[in-house]
Amino acid sequence: MTNAEKTRKTIADLIGVMAALRTPDTGCPWDLQQTFESIAPYTIEETYEVADAIVRGDLVDLKEELGDLLLQVVYHARMAQEQGAFDFGDVADGITRKMIRRHPHVFGTPEERAAGAQAGFWARIKAAEKAEKAAQRAAAGAQEVREGAGSALDDVPIAMPALVRAVKLQDKAAKVGFDWPSLAPVLDKLGEELGELSAVVVGSDAEDGRDRQAKIEEEFGDLLFTMANVARHLKLDPEAALRAANHKFQRRFGHIETRLAEDGRTPADSNLDEMDRLWNEAKRQQPGAHS
Repeated sequence: MTNAEKTRKTIADLIGVMAALRTPDTGCPWDLQQTFESIAPYTIEETYEVADAIVRGDLVDLKEELGDLLLQVVYHARMAQEQGAFDFGDVADGITRKMIRRHPHVFGTPEERAAGAQAGFWARIKAAEKAEKAAQRAAAGAQEVREGAGSALDDVPIAMPALVRAVKLQDKAAKVGFDWPSLAPVLDKLGEELGELSAVVVGSDAEDGRDRQAKIEEEFGDLLFTMANVARHLKLDPEAALRAANHKFQRRFGHIETRLAEDGRTPADSNLDEMDRLWNEAKRQQPGAHS
């Protein structure tokens, strides 16, 4: 390995690589075709891969996945720079200033540091930032196109995973007093929503099939939304809970496949009774056997 190859690469090098990839004629044809919209799904995917590495406790993977996520930031910043909107330096400057502004008890005046993190200061700072951003948009002649503009439910991105967004929306509403006082009425609501879903599912077949399916989807959505509220009142992350349940299912189903493979068979060669027996065997042998 040469000395040049041993030299540690920096963020400046990464920005330079992206600039080269996006340079007309000499750049990469695929990269040159990309837009904010086409890259956005990769950005979301890389975020999940970072979270997955954290859940697995794999720091080797985490280092790589953080690099992939950083590439997404550089990619979007480069495309914005090409449009004359902003560049990576503006992104870094903006987030650094925001962190300093939101922590006056760490970076502020001697008086602010001595006062510490006072109640309500976070909300006041965010409100000031929101007003400043609105002024910047107005000065640039930008149109406000987000759903619920001016609502207490602003700033909850539509593209968030639905369960996460449900909790965020409920949190926002709770801050202005629209919330159940305790878990008990939320559980009552859960039973009510389950009853409404059951009623539609077993309802009259005379109803138009498309209308019935749409109603089932609506009631199922209401049930999930209420489940998210249950999680919020229990101070649980519903996405994390579901990820754990997914992992447990995958692990136990893997046990079924392994046991059947010992006889040279697959689940397709088995039946539900046998697989259910092996599932219960997995529950006894593996952590989380209480469920």
